Amino acid sequence: MCTFNGQRFLAPQLESIASQSRPPDELVVCDDASSDGSERIVRDFARRVRFPVRVTVNERNLGSTKNFEKALSLCTGSMVVLADQDDIWYPQKLNRMEQEFRRSPEVVAVFSDADLIDEHSTPEGARLWDSIEFNRREQGAFGRGKALDVLVKHPVVTGATMAFRMDIFPLITPIVHGYVHDHWLSLLLAARGKILAIPEPLMQYRRHAAQQLGPGPLNLRARIARSIRVGADSYRNEIRSWDQMRRALDERRKDLPQAEYAINRIDEKIALLRHRVRLSRTRIARIPVVFWQALSGNYWRYAMGWKSIAKDLLVDSAEGQARTS
Repeated sequence: MCTFNGQRFLAPQLESIASQSRPPDELVVCDDASSDGSERIVRDFARRVRFPVRVTVNERNLGSTKNFEKALSLCTGSMVVLADQDDIWYPQKLNRMEQEFRRSPEVVAVFSDADLIDEHSTPEGARLWDSIEFNRREQGAFGRGKALDVLVKHPVVTGATMAFRMDIFPLITPIVHGYVHDHWLSLLLAARGKILAIPEPLMQYRRHAAQQLGPGPLNLRARIARSIRVGADSYRNEIRSWDQMRRALDERRKDLPQAEYAINRIDEKIALLRHRVRLSRTRIARIPVVFWQALSGNYWRYAMGWKSIAKDLLVDSAEGQARTS
């Protein structure tokens, strides 16, 4: 677990960890130079529970990704479960995840769905996977060992719902600057072996204004508005990130059986993103190039299908506007 100025929600999360039907063998906490009472809350908790709680306080703020990487490096178990400071685990979470690892040595990682709650711990009547549009067809792809096909299309593994085998840790670190840890980890883990998606919600995922990252909007209007705001600059940033992932996979080819497959999919993803950056300002001129990309199936493999096609045909990108200014 990583903490940073999390005293508002930290105690309920810690209590949910202590209430697991299968207690953790250890809890490793890295505090990222908090200025509130987070460290005190964790140390008080450590004195009350029967499992070891090891607390490290950073001398300076590392940021969420590097702090998670540091916390992971301090873990001693064979399996590690990631925890955010503001969620609440259901009592069966650790037991359920351990069962899946024991069932098959081919499984390198697992992740689950979650119930969404608000800042007052009130259920929002929605699930995490619905909010990120992780549908049943994509869930089935994970079960068939095709996780990379989904992950190159869009990130669906939320770090707070995830666990993985620690013997793979040297292959998935260091995490490149600018990457969110869960996206980085899930892609490299999928290139190593099977990731299992558990459709059962094993925790409550909290949505609140202060969180750094979170699931997408729940209503259609907000999703459309978010999609419209994504333009050429966002696509260029994506291209840079995918280039970094491609290099990481290339450097680890001998240890990641699916690296070659992942690289090929990433190359096609980058090609689609470059196509979207170069779309003409004139809508009618976009029709043939969008048509050919649609005919190839790339909009469905690496974007959101008809929704992305409609956006590229109808919405003016920042790049197109810049060329006419």
